Amino acid sequence: MRNFEEIYAIAAGRHGGFEALEAKIPKSATPAELAAIADDRWLADMTKRIFQAGFNWQVIENKWDGFEAAFDGFDIGRCSMLSDEDFDRLVADKRVVRNGVKLRSVQENAVFLSALAREHGSAGKAFAEWPSTDYIGLLDLLKSRGSRLGGNTGQYFLRHMGKDSFVLSRDVTARLIAEGVIDKPPSSKRAMAAVQGAFNTWMEQSGRDLTAISRVLAMSIG
Repeated sequence: MRNFEEIYAIAAGRHGGFEALEAKIPKSATPAELAAIADDRWLADMTKRIFQAGFNWQVIENKWDGFEAAFDGFDIGRCSMLSDEDFDRLVADKRVVRNGVKLRSVQENAVFLSALAREHGSAGKAFAEWPSTDYIGLLDLLKSRGSRLGGNTGQYFLRHMGKDSFVLSRDVTARLIAEGVIDKPPSSKRAMAAVQGAFNTWMEQSGRDLTAISRVLAMSIG
């Protein structure tokens, strides 16, 4: 496995030099900024990423005001108490994409976020306090306690909200394979642990966070 600075140099060579590369590296939100995000915004973004998965993203963007209205601004108290009559109404509501399983995930994730809020004071605090060195533990939490948040859906959700994160895109995965960290896209706990270990090593070497390292890995390929 190469030192991070060697991978950084490869990425810089592909993207116009070190200064140009730095301009393309995103910034994560601070823990204070994450903790300040209201619980309804976490539910809203979870829902958006779930509906965008396997679907035209722009269609969901265009209908998003309708989603906000149909789900009462994603208030987690109201959404966690949705009744069968509410679901009957939603599957007939043209303001949203009428996918019954994904619509049901809104209630399930509202219950999940309500539990996090009880445990940590708010959902935002739970996400803010989770250590980057155990990011795969957070992904597992989303998969096991949330609804339809496994795989890239949970990863894109956390990245969009500003949580320090890696996204196992095609290019990031290709770099991990090239470095001998994994031999195929990771699906097992052992493979994910190897990925986390590699990122932890690169964080120690560079002083950079998961988000920056993930982006550099991607740009060293694409």
